[in-house]
Amino acid sequence: MSDPKVIVALDYSDAQSALELVARLEPALCRLKVGIELFNTARPQFIELLMQRGFEVFLDLKFHDIPNTTAQACKAAAELGVWMVNVHALGGRKMMEAAREAMSLYTNLPKLIAVTLLTSMAQEDFADLGIAATPADMVLRLAKLARDCGLDGVVCSAREAALLRQNCGSEFCLVTPGIRSANAVADDQSRVMTPCAALDQGANYLVIGRPITRAADPLQALQSIIKQIEKSE
Repeated sequence: MSDPKVIVALDYSDAQSALELVARLEPALCRLKVGIELFNTARPQFIELLMQRGFEVFLDLKFHDIPNTTAQACKAAAELGVWMVNVHALGGRKMMEAAREAMSLYTNLPKLIAVTLLTSMAQEDFADLGIAATPADMVLRLAKLARDCGLDGVVCSAREAALLRQNCGSEFCLVTPGIRSANAVADDQSRVMTPCAALDQGANYLVIGRPITRAADPLQALQSIIKQIEKSE
């Protein structure tokens, strides 16, 4: 696959455990996501090690700060050579525009996307925050803002993918976590969907963690998901 649709989430607390999993995967079949916990323990050298092994990396640190600080963080990520990096759309227009401008100077430009809402959030969480809108309304508003700021796409629940595809255009990149097989438990995700259903809804890339990382044979689990995807195309 020249453009793997699966991004394997390395949700580990230490580099050794993550590397043991990575050694059982193939870079031609997937990309890798490194989040805050693993990055904080393994540091940037771990990202470089993954890339040396042939993997493209989605650096999932959800930068959310004042515009200049976020811009500098994005520049640092670009200098690492990652494939994709994200900011939090709730940081607002000025922050996202600063991030986009900071990264525009790089030749091998990483994809810059924004987090809309965490897939663990449900309507009752909105009530706690005093937000009257539905999750779908908020996701659409934030996605349009990210698009208008020149970002490449957003992280969103697959349940909102069709809505965003319709409203944000065919070139807007949709990265969907919360992907589970039909018989899998949802774990701590509230808005989940199967791989084929997510792609049918308009997703470009699927972030998948436990169905692969906790499988007895991670490579076989990955290959099985890819076969499901290919059959549905």
